[in-house]
This record gives sequence, structure tokens and C-alpha cells, in this order.
Amino acid sequence: MTRLPPNASVATRLEDGKLCNPSAQRNTSDIVAMVQQIAPVQGRALEIASGTGQHVLALATALPDLEWHPSDIAHDRLKSIDAYTAGLANVQPARLLDATQTGWADAEDPFDLIYLGNLLHLIPQSAAQTVLSQAARALAPAGTVVVYGPFMRSGVLTSEGDAKFHFDLQAANPEIGYKDDVWVKDMLTESGLALSMVHNMPANNLSLIAQREPL
Repeated sequence: MTRLPPNASVATRLEDGKLCNPSAQRNTSDIVAMVQQIAPVQGRALEIASGTGQHVLALATALPDLEWHPSDIAHDRLKSIDAYTAGLANVQPARLLDATQTGWADAEDPFDLIYLGNLLHLIPQSAAQTVLSQAARALAPAGTVVVYGPFMRSGVLTSEGDAKFHFDLQAANPEIGYKDDVWVKDMLTESGLALSMVHNMPANNLSLIAQREPL
């Protein structure tokens, strides 16, 4: 398992198996507003690394005509996701998915939307490359992938907070840390997608949005 600094993932355990991450709570409304702008009207949506389940709860509630498929690699997260989304007819049970492993996309029916949030800075670059290439492969024709999180801008850490967090990540594990936005864009286009939009998000985050060609 990737070593992380203590401030990289802080979740409080609530009742019924739910976990609460304060940072997820803070940015949920902005993420939902952004996804609403680019999401298809209906279809299948995959969330990679769903974490506590707070985001997929909000996304599925705001986009009820999409069938959501949350996923994570941690069993306590899967339990938390299911606790949050219990009663939502458009959310499938959370599934165990290690998106850093080659080949998972070929085992899936195509998705019309894939949302990947706050993961790439927590995994090595080689693993991030696999996640992006497999996500592209898992898209249906005209499908859209959203990659959200903190990034370097053309190799530069653009705030003191980002520089400190990146330093803390690399101190815990030299293989992880912020990825460059140019590199992520290149990985998406090399995987056969067209970069369609870049959203500036609160807290100096970005949403990189790319799309597969329609048939």
C-alpha cells in the first residue's frame, strides 16, 4: 500500500459504517456543479476511487438519470459508500476496483462518464499512467472522463499550500506527489481522447475533461 503523510487522508468514522472526510465535504458542491455542465443526460457513470462516498452521493442525487458505479480499493470505504447511497435507485453497490492494474477496463461494459477525483497525486506516476489509459479504454464512444485534483502547472507548484502538500507527500513516499497538468493532458490524448475543457476549481484545483470520439 502507498505510504501517505497523515494529512493526506483524514476521515472520521460516523454511524452505520459511514466515513466523513472534511475536504470532501468542502468541495462537493463545486464538483457537482462542474460535472453537471459536462455530464451526459443518461447512461452509465463510473467513479474511480470513490473514497468515503460523499461525492457519489451528491453526484447521483444531482444526476438521477445516470446509473452510478462507485468503486474503491479499501473495504471500509466500500462499506461507507454503500451506507451513504442506500436508498438511491441509480447507484449500484460499491465494487472493489484497483484502477492502477492493467486490464480492468476490458472487463467492464463501456461507461458514458468516468469521474476520477483526488487520486493521481497519491499514487506513483507509472500507476497514474495506467489509471488514465485504462479509464480512456473503458469509455463508450462520445464518453467523457473528468480528472479532478491538485496539479503542477507546467511543472510549477503555484501556491505555498500546494508546495507544502507536495513536499509532505514526497517525504512520506518519494514516488508520489503532484502530477504535471501538461503530462496528464498528454496521457489523455495519447490514450485516444480529445481534451475538451479545463476548469479552474476552488482551492487551486483543476478539472481536466477529455472525450472519446463518437462513432
